[in-house]
Formats: sequence, structure tokens, C-alpha cells
Amino acid sequence: MTADLGGGVPRTYWLEYAWLEKSAEPGVLLRTGPDGRIHTVRTGVAAPPPGAEVLRGLTLPGLANAHSHAFHRALRGTVQAGAGTFWTWREVMYSVADRLDPDTYLALARAVYAEMALAGITVVGEFHYLHHAPGGTRYGDPNAMGEALIEAAADAGVRITLLDTAYLSAGFGEPPTHHQLRFSDGSTGAWAERVDALRESPHTRIGAAIHSVRAVPVDQFPAVTQWAAERGAPLHVHVSEQPAENEGCLRAYGCTPVRLLADHGVLGPRTTGVHHTHLTPEDIELIGARSTGTCMCPTTERDLADGIGPARDLQKAGSPLCLGSDSHAVIDLLEETRALELNERLRTRIRGHWTTAALLRAASPDGYAALGWPDGGTLAPGALADFTTVALDSVRTAGPPPRLVAEAVVFAGTAADVRHTVVAGRHVVRDGVHTLVPEPARALREAIAALKE
Repeated sequence: MTADLGGGVPRTYWLEYAWLEKSAEPGVLLRTGPDGRIHTVRTGVAAPPPGAEVLRGLTLPGLANAHSHAFHRALRGTVQAGAGTFWTWREVMYSVADRLDPDTYLALARAVYAEMALAGITVVGEFHYLHHAPGGTRYGDPNAMGEALIEAAADAGVRITLLDTAYLSAGFGEPPTHHQLRFSDGSTGAWAERVDALRESPHTRIGAAIHSVRAVPVDQFPAVTQWAAERGAPLHVHVSEQPAENEGCLRAYGCTPVRLLADHGVLGPRTTGVHHTHLTPEDIELIGARSTGTCMCPTTERDLADGIGPARDLQKAGSPLCLGSDSHAVIDLLEETRALELNERLRTRIRGHWTTAALLRAASPDGYAALGWPDGGTLAPGALADFTTVALDSVRTAGPPPRLVAEAVVFAGTAADVRHTVVAGRHVVRDGVHTLVPEPARALREAIAALKE
């Protein structure tokens, strides 16, 4: 059953507590319309009126997962055994990519996106570069893999921004390896021609991505940036995740990746740099001065031993922050949210860099904006009716006084505490059960097992 995000019937929800931008308010009445938007928000409603759907716990705006590689979910557990680096992890990732086709990708991504909905995620940014068949052979539909992701998100009831990714080389000046031929269109002109055939819908936005400065030659940047600019589409790019990328860029171009991107018009308010881990002070200034966003992926960055990026310095310089689960070592946006603060504590040995309100802004409205949905991520009239309710009576969240329920959720809650997820006014997760994908755990197990046959 695919969720229809284009229309429906009006619904009334009574929220025990609701996060209204700066504070958790008790007793909130929220009405949604047939357009899938919030029409009314009323505070001070002590008890649910007749006919209202009751959501007990703290209701937050839907969480935005701004950076996902859905097929990496098949690596969970496997790549945590033993030692290595990002580069050895990448070889295992390639072996999984080689076994996917449109049908197996649909099954896997549907289950992954269902797991996201169970974690309170209502919109995902899918950084998609697995375009073609092994060896680079085109499918009959050149966008078969991307369409599988779009269909998977619809089946799971979440919104998706498909960040179709240009990926042309194995490294600076190197042709694609055998594994990477699946990723390459040969040129950004061919990439743009293929992406033009993708269509948006009420649950889908189409964006663009430059995989990285090592995977796209500098003379190919303009085609991608121009495509995104002409459509007002979001543009994402992996930036300085690894020191080796910076060193290679210095050898090839005589500058850092950030300087290269800045000098060739890639940075700007519609652009989000993913990771921004190993930056110079000048890099931080360039990113902030152009209002380029930053997507931190703390659970992946620590799983891959990437390092801790200068998130606080970036935000102070003018870079909006958002969050992603990236390789899906875990899918838990509450964990990503608190990790932003906790990582900064480890980096600086000082506590209290962000308020709870600022952390939730990164987890929801700024993530929505980075993915091209500026009308999401808030519980306000006119906004998309996307929200999630986190239990306040679990062993993790029980105890704090009402004025601190948001702190309890952000700093102690987990995906396991999510009770309801509503997208476009419709329940996708009700009482911890996905309403559209039966037995998501079984679906994940079967989809991953199929890749090993």
C-alpha cells in the first residue's frame, strides 16, 4: 500500500505535549486539512475533544534525514567486525553495490525507509549514485534505480528528495574503477540529460549532487551547478570527509576542496556540504560567508573513524546545520541530534554549545530546507502536516518535570521511543507499528539476505 501524500480528509489531533519552535507546550490541538497541511494550532487545550486522535508524549515536527545512502544499510554489522579505515570499508561497500538491481534495491530501500519512519523521520535526502547495471550498462529505463528509490519512499510513506549524483572518476584524474562504472554517466552533460527525465510528485523532490571533488573533475562542475540553479533545486556535495581527499586536492589543484568549490561557484545558500570534517579556518570562513549548509552525520563519522568536524565554528560563521544517518550504522535522528552537542563537548572539553531548541532546528526545519521543502519542519498553520511523537513514559524518558520533556527526549530518547509518525496528516506509524510496510524487520532481513544469495 503506497501512501498518497497529495490529499486526504481533515483530521484533528490532540497532542499531550508539542514542540512549538522554542518550547514544549502542554495540551495542543492540531487540525490538518485535505491538502496535507496544518490548518490550526491551538494551545491550552487541557483534554482531547471528542473525535480527536490522541498522541501521548512529546510531538515534534517530523525529523529530516538529510543524508542517506539506502544500500549501505546492508552493511550494518558486517563492517563493524575487525579493523580498518574508510578506504577498506569502501571496498566492502562496493561489493554490496555490485549485487543490487532495481527490484532488489526497491525491496531494500522500502524496508530502510520504513525503519526511518519508525524512527520519526518524515523526509529523507537520498544521495543517489548507484545509477546503472554492473559494468556501466544502462537499464532500459536509465533511471530505473532512482525510480526504485522514489517508489520505495512512497511505499514507506515518507517524503524523499532524490539527490541524483554526478560521479565520473575514481580519483583526481583517474578513470572509474570496475565497481564505479555503475555510478558514471560518462559526463555531466549525459548526467543532466538522464536526470531531466525524473519527475517530482507530492512526496518527491529532485535535487542534484556532486559526489566529491575527487569524483567529479572541476571542468564538469558547471553543468551540475547550472542544472540545480535553473530549477531552484538543492545541491549537495561530500566535502573534506577524509584528510586524503584534502591532500589529493592540494596535489591536483593546489587548494583545499572548499576553496576549489568556492572558486567555481558551487557554494551558496542552496548548497549543502556533507561532513565538512577536516577544514581550515579559511574553509570555514568561505562556507559561512556564502551561507552554504553543513550536514553532519555523527554516527557514520564516528563509525568510520572520520573525525569530529567543527560544527559550532561553521554555524557561527553562517552555515546552517542539518543531520543525516549516511551509512546507517544506526538509524536514529535523536542520536544524531544529541551527538552534535556531545561531539562538540569532546572536541572542546566544554559543555553546552547548543540549546535544545537549536538542536531540534538542525534535526527538522533546517534539514527540510536543505532538501528543498522549506514549508516543513514546524508545527504551524500552513506547514506540511509532518510530525512524530516520542514517548515520555519509557525507561529512557520517564522522570523529568514537564518543563524539561524536550531535554529528556533529545538527550536520552531513542528511535525505540517513537510512538507515532504522521506524514501529510496521515498516520504512517501508529503505536510503534508501521501502517504500510508489514513487519519491517523481516523485510530488512529478507532484502539483505537476497543480496548474499
